[in-house]
Amino acid sequence: MNAATSRRDDSGSPWLQAGSLAFVALYIVTLVVALRWGLANVREVTPDTRVVVLRFGEIHRVQHSGLLLAWPQPIEQVVTVPAAESVIERHVQALLRSQRARNADMAAESDDEGAPLDDALAGSGYLLTGDAGIVQLDVRVFYKVVDPSAYVLQANHVIPALDRIVTRNAVAVCAARDLDTILVARPELVSAGIDNKDAESRERLRGDLLRGVNRDLLTLQDRHAALGIEIVRVDVQSTLPGDTMNAFNAVLTATQQADRAIADARTEAARIVQVATQTADRTMQVAHAQATERLAKAQADTASVLQLAQSVRNRVEPGILLRVYRERMPAILAKAGSVTLVNPKDDSRLILQAAEQ
Repeated sequence: MNAATSRRDDSGSPWLQAGSLAFVALYIVTLVVALRWGLANVREVTPDTRVVVLRFGEIHRVQHSGLLLAWPQPIEQVVTVPAAESVIERHVQALLRSQRARNADMAAESDDEGAPLDDALAGSGYLLTGDAGIVQLDVRVFYKVVDPSAYVLQANHVIPALDRIVTRNAVAVCAARDLDTILVARPELVSAGIDNKDAESRERLRGDLLRGVNRDLLTLQDRHAALGIEIVRVDVQSTLPGDTMNAFNAVLTATQQADRAIADARTEAARIVQVATQTADRTMQVAHAQATERLAKAQADTASVLQLAQSVRNRVEPGILLRVYRERMPAILAKAGSVTLVNPKDDSRLILQAAEQ
């Protein structure tokens, strides 16, 4: 009787009850953890992504949008990659001037003596053109993932390899062109319509860079080292070094001032020509008016003489000449101080006025 009571007391001990509860709780937690582990790779693949499933480190399959059912790690590993329609932007930093070079430039500007930079820092971020000029290209590439398997295999090597390929093609593109065909270094030729060929070459620069990068990507694919990406667009912004930019700005300013002076001179010349033309037209009009007036006055003055000549010629009035002579001669002779008459038919009698005593 005592033994049975002792066993009942042991089964109802608080320690045993606590242990039982702890075991049940641990069992439930283990089931939850196991369930979460088993469903860790069961997820939804969104339309803008794809997943690459690796089984024991080897690529097993590629799944697009939808429900993904995969074994949990470490059996299968799921890697998410962008969808085929997604475009990713990459700003190529290798073509930019390094931070050390920028710091050195600032130090050189603040230094009164102007200590020169070493060759490595001085040439950082600049490319050599075909005519021995220097230019800086700020390149942004936009790419799509066309081969998810190759993209996952390359992993962290994709971006460094892309930067090197873009840098290599940028160097080749700049070396094949002169400065005028990379950026608008001479706008006066553009405004004059002479720079059309160079403008077309500047437009082709991005296309040549795009084709060169994609060509190198295809070469890597042929060598079984594909990056799994394709370049769809390239944006290029070309600039010049600070000192060169200042020099070009000074040249452009002088060119614009010269063009403005030429335009002002042409305007002033056109104004002077217009004023001279107006003056000449006015002089011609005044001369024609005066000539017309003089002609009219001469015609009015000679009208009576012409009429008299016409009358004599037509013998309308035979004694008209004598009558006109008698009418006009007194007025004429009245204006003379002295008059000497000589008979043209008889010079035997000549009366001359004597000199005053």
